[in-house]
Amino acid sequence: MKKNFWMILLLVSVVLLLSGCTEFDQPISAESKGFWNEFIVWPLVSFIKFFADLLGSYGLGIIAVTIIIRIVVLPLTIKQVKSSKKMQEIQPKLKELQQKYASKDAITQQKYQQEMMALMQTAGVNPLAGCLPILIQMPILIGFYHAISRMNATPDLFPLGTFLVFPLGEPSIVLAILAGLIQYVVLMTGPAMDNPQMKVMMYIMPLMIVGFGIVLPAALSLYWVVGNIVSVLQNLAIYKPWNKNKEAATTGGAKK
Repeated sequence: MKKNFWMILLLVSVVLLLSGCTEFDQPISAESKGFWNEFIVWPLVSFIKFFADLLGSYGLGIIAVTIIIRIVVLPLTIKQVKSSKKMQEIQPKLKELQQKYASKDAITQQKYQQEMMALMQTAGVNPLAGCLPILIQMPILIGFYHAISRMNATPDLFPLGTFLVFPLGEPSIVLAILAGLIQYVVLMTGPAMDNPQMKVMMYIMPLMIVGFGIVLPAALSLYWVVGNIVSVLQNLAIYKPWNKNKEAATTGGAKK
């Protein structure tokens, strides 16, 4: 069930990312009307332009705003990671309950649900805690995508130019592949690394990012590259994957 949930959430996120509003490929300006334009897209566009003017290029402006956004949502990321850790800790007990109440009749399943909820309550696990941070972050992430896409559609106001050797207004296979590879590292260092039900994401997400990156402006691939680098650093600091490796080695040695 959890695997299906994550897959559904992933697909919904992709749909929202690509079609969050019908104007995602239209020019943007201070006169653009509508709640989405006035309170999400245009503020992000202005934020990127501010740092672009301050730092001297839109590439550096995108990097600066990406890092700031990741820092702002860091508390939500920490909350999400802690929730994932707790869910992983009680997985053995949940499997025991599943075996204990394997029968599919209504009474047995009702008992299973009751004991499962009691186990989660005792362990301090909120099943929604890992989902809410993602849902809260989505408007910001979709808004950033729309901001860059619509800036690229308004070259007179926002000449994106180049970053290093990459024209930001054109697709870049190199940046797309780099974004996909770093996304794989993000998942390898995060909760997916020891959750078999989430490991499918380790292959699907990077491929999807590469696929989007080779057809979308390189500015978006740059955003994914920088954002994923920040995510890797966050995972290393919060999740500490090397501790899992030590635990696995110790457990393996004990079994021998």
